[in-house]
Amino acid sequence: MEAVRFSVLDRSRTREGHDGPEALRDTVRLAQDLEALGYHRFWVSEHHGVPGVAGSAPTVLAAAVAAATRTIRVGTGGVMLPNHRSLVVAEQFGVLESLFPGRIDMGLGRSVGFTDGVRKALGHDKHDAEDFAAQLAELLDWFRGTSGTGVRARPAEGLSVPPYVLAVGEGAAIAAEAGLPLVIGDLRGREKMLRGIERYRDGFRPSAWLAEPYVMISGTVAVAESEEAARRLLLPEAWSMAYSRTHGTFPPLPPAERVEAMAMTEKERGFYESGLTGQVHGTEEQVAEALALVIKESAAQEVLVTTSTYDRAGLLDSFGRLARVAGLTPPGNA
Repeated sequence: MEAVRFSVLDRSRTREGHDGPEALRDTVRLAQDLEALGYHRFWVSEHHGVPGVAGSAPTVLAAAVAAATRTIRVGTGGVMLPNHRSLVVAEQFGVLESLFPGRIDMGLGRSVGFTDGVRKALGHDKHDAEDFAAQLAELLDWFRGTSGTGVRARPAEGLSVPPYVLAVGEGAAIAAEAGLPLVIGDLRGREKMLRGIERYRDGFRPSAWLAEPYVMISGTVAVAESEEAARRLLLPEAWSMAYSRTHGTFPPLPPAERVEAMAMTEKERGFYESGLTGQVHGTEEQVAEALALVIKESAAQEVLVTTSTYDRAGLLDSFGRLARVAGLTPPGNA
């Protein structure tokens, strides 16, 4: 798997007994640890009004990550364009690229707020996501200096900040039409993901940003000394997802042992078990085999790992084991 890049998206998940500021500091420290392991890029996410996620301002957090690291690429997975004016997004990434030249990625998504209340607070609704293609084109125009408004996006204009499209719904077709790299997941929905990749490659149009299709597959990967230990790393996130589906709010991550002791309703249990199905987890040998298969099926150039868990030490150990599986080379050892 040495020809395939491995990167990480961290959502700054909060944990029971730990606050949001600690989660943000954990994100910065994790980026430093992953840089030392040889991961290619480190992305942060955008969520608003979610108790279980501290990362609400991705470009601000990306600046902190970039300032604390030296070689790893830093970006967003992603900035949600329906929530922002494209000029402001261009300016923010222009500042990042100016401060950390050659290391910044601009991952862009079309999701809107998690709840009606959050969408109202942001001044948007679900229909705003329908304009994503136009918003994306407008954003890229600011970098090219072709907005036609007479306004200049400073310092973004003329800078080259690689854009990536996060595929949700029609995202694959939009990425293909714009000639941009595609980020698509998750690994559990293998058939749906492969269909999206096929549509992307079939419809890809070369652009000033990208001459040939580039596919980054995204999903959860957990590696440990045993299959059961790797599975336990997945329990907190699976429960948090199940709780959000049944209660309408996304809570902080509980310890795995508390999840194992929970008395779940039938509906909660169904969502919980579904959340554990199809995840890539196991020993280094098991994960190597599973990843080799999905990489072969997708012909992806990169894997973006999105693993979250309560056990921070276990998470770092998982990333260390995955680095060995992937054959990553730490900076300075190339």
